[in-house]
Amino acid sequence: MVTSNPFTAMFGRSPFQPLLSHIAKASECAGELLPFFEATLIGDWEAATRHRETITRLEHEADKLKTELRLNLPNTLFLPVSRSDLLELISVQDKIANKARDITGIMLGRRMQVPEELAQPMRDYLKTAIATVEQARKALEELQELLDSGFGRNVSQVMMKLIGELDQLERQADDQQVAIRRQLFEIEEKLFSIDVMFLYKIIDWIGELSDRAERVGSRLQILTAR
Repeated sequence: MVTSNPFTAMFGRSPFQPLLSHIAKASECAGELLPFFEATLIGDWEAATRHRETITRLEHEADKLKTELRLNLPNTLFLPVSRSDLLELISVQDKIANKARDITGIMLGRRMQVPEELAQPMRDYLKTAIATVEQARKALEELQELLDSGFGRNVSQVMMKLIGELDQLERQADDQQVAIRRQLFEIEEKLFSIDVMFLYKIIDWIGELSDRAERVGSRLQILTAR
């Protein structure tokens, strides 16, 4: 295909497009967690199962994209980014989709219902985690657009702004996590110990979604700084 972009003309197909496709799947996985969570709150396990199936399908599609990228990434790719950085980036992205699948697996398997006192804080916390993943997707999307435009704008400045917003969301998720753990501690005597243990695990795993998204931003910062 003929292209006017000197970057793609010189180095062939950009690896950022499959990376973008991959994180779009990961972001879809994370986004499906909210309706899944709402279904668990009202004990609608049929709906929760459907959302879990959607997440599993998206995670499998993300896996296929990851494999295709790894198999087709040239060893001698002459780009302003290293092959190892690209492989690290897709590995971090992949863990977002995996974690979304794991959260639904445990919650559905155990038919976990979050205590009423924690329902809204957990809903807000989950929304922040999903927004963090979405922000990581936006950052990668912006990088792709910058490449397509032939670096017409200052890459570092644009990426710094997007990644700054990403870091802010991740810190918000951290604060929410601390608050929810404190709330759970205050009511845990009223709950079964085993349920408390898994609630702490789910809280941690939602936090990992934000952590992984922040790591995507960190990897992009490294890529654009070199």
